[in-house]
Amino acid sequence: MPATDYVTILGIIAPVFAMIGAGTFARWRDWMRPEAEESLLRIVVNLLFPCLVFSSTLGNRALHDPGNIVLPPLVGFVTTGVGFLFGWYAGRLLGLSRGHGLRTFAFAIGVYNYGYIPIPLIDRLFGAETVGVLLVHNVGCDLIIWTVGIMLLAGASWRDAWRKALNPPSLSIIIALALNLVGAGRWVPAPLLSVVGAFGLCAVPIGLLVTGGSLYENLTRPRELWAPRIIPMSLVLRLLVLPVLFLVAAKWLPLSIELKRIMVIQAAMPAGVGPLIIARHYGGHPLTAAQIIFATTVVGLFVIPWWIRLGLAWIG
Repeated sequence: MPATDYVTILGIIAPVFAMIGAGTFARWRDWMRPEAEESLLRIVVNLLFPCLVFSSTLGNRALHDPGNIVLPPLVGFVTTGVGFLFGWYAGRLLGLSRGHGLRTFAFAIGVYNYGYIPIPLIDRLFGAETVGVLLVHNVGCDLIIWTVGIMLLAGASWRDAWRKALNPPSLSIIIALALNLVGAGRWVPAPLLSVVGAFGLCAVPIGLLVTGGSLYENLTRPRELWAPRIIPMSLVLRLLVLPVLFLVAAKWLPLSIELKRIMVIQAAMPAGVGPLIIARHYGGHPLTAAQIIFATTVVGLFVIPWWIRLGLAWIG
């Protein structure tokens, strides 16, 4: 495992934030238009991310351990749900109410950045096998976001929520896990694996570009991003209270070393950008989501390495 000092970890995550910035710059220069963002997002979700799943799962020995198949989605589901609860009660303390930002605040606090930042970070620190476990973990995050989360945000029905949960990335993980368990990776022709691997490598960079593009509209109105009630509370919850809970759980729960490492990385993560996009589509308060995302991301750039270093030492 590479060194985990502050400068080393900062050097790993800095290019990730640079790619997000490149996406914002591309939108500013009109190289990537809003309609292009939507098309690229569909390509990432429906093609590139499933390819990343297959390339990270087939032949992954860590995913032969039942504990790395059953427990990671459960951890993703529960940790996101705990974030929803903390966000809901903290939002009420701030005086937020339904229809005036409470639902979006709780949703955005609960959804941490479980994909685009952790994938390259975990790959550099721990290798492809742990990335495979991370992708299985993320199934639990997707499941609660598109069921409980959507009902929290927009009051959608269980039926509609479950349809959203059965998306291409989630289905690809289920299929890839089944194929990996029976050793099907050795049956796949090498040229096909090469193509799938190449597409998988594109998932994170393009996803980060789209993420940066989606943030551009809010950056054109920077004064709106400052919210004296919302920002301090979001920083305390997302970058202090919840990380402590994650690390305590990682230390004492009987989990595999891969999953403990994933929990350390996820403890350090800022709010994910997904709530901004979802709030726009489901009648939430996008500005509230944007305020939380920007605040935790900017501060997170500096505290992520600190939390990771502390967390890895804590779990031993």
